[in-house]
Amino acid sequence: MMDEEARPRPATHEIGMVLDALSVSELEQRIGQLEAEIVRLRAAIEARGTTRKAAEAAFKF
Repeated sequence: MMDEEARPRPATHEIGMVLDALSVSELEQRIGQLEAEIVRLRAAIEARGTTRKAAEAAFKF
């Protein structure tokens, strides 16, 4: 059997991945990464809304 420390750890998080091999510290790190990604995604949504409003204003006659 492979020692738990010798098992390669995935470098990135994949939605639905098996979490059994990750430590509490690694899980907390993944949560931080996912929370940062949520912030980034919300900013992208907001930017799209701003761009759309500007386009709508430019094309009003």
